[in-house]
Amino acid sequence: MNADQVQGIFGAGEAFVEGTIAAALVILWILTVALHVARPYMARTTGKFTLRLGADLWWIIYVGLRDIMLLQVFLGSFIFFYPDVVKAQNLPVTGGLAAVCAFAALLIKLMTKGDADLMWMRVQVSLIGLGAALYLVPYLFGVQAVGLNGSRLLPLAQSLNTATNPDLALPLCYISAALTGLLGIVAVAYNLRLSMRQPKAA
Repeated sequence: MNADQVQGIFGAGEAFVEGTIAAALVILWILTVALHVARPYMARTTGKFTLRLGADLWWIIYVGLRDIMLLQVFLGSFIFFYPDVVKAQNLPVTGGLAAVCAFAALLIKLMTKGDADLMWMRVQVSLIGLGAALYLVPYLFGVQAVGLNGSRLLPLAQSLNTATNPDLALPLCYISAALTGLLGIVAVAYNLRLSMRQPKAA
C-alpha cells in the first residue's frame, strides 16, 4: 500500500465522519427544538406526581436532557468552523450561523435565571428555532437535493450547499467563527467576574 492509497483511505474516512455528523445534526436539532417547545407540558406533568421526589427527578432529567442535546448540537457544529471541511464537503451553507444560534442560547442559559426568567426563555426558544431553520432548510433543499440532475431545484440546491457555493460558504464560515469567538469571550468574562465577586457575609 503506497502513500496515495493511505491518504485516500484517510480522506474517505474523514468524509464519512463529517457526513455522519451532518446527518446526525438533523436529528439533534429536531430533538432540541422539540424538548424546548415541550417545556409547558413537562412543567404540567410535574403536578401529576404524588411524591415530590418523582416530580423533582422528572424535571431534573428533562432539563438535563434538553440542555445536553443543545450542547451536542453546538459541539457537532464545530465542523462548520473549518474552511477546508466547509469547502470540500456537502454541508448546509448556513450551518455555521445555526451553530452561533445554539451557542447564543447556551450563553443565555449561563447568564440568566434559566427557566425562571420567562422572557429570556422565549429568547432561547426563538434562537433555537432560528438555528434549526438555518440548518434544516439548506440541508433538506440543498445537501439532499444537490444530486437532482435536470431538476428545476438544482440551482437552488447548489446555492444552499457549501461544496457547490464556496463563495458564500467560506465568508459565512469566517463570520460564524468570529461571532462564536465573541460570544465565548463574553462567557469567559462573565465567569471571571463571578469568580472575583466577594461572597456575601452571613
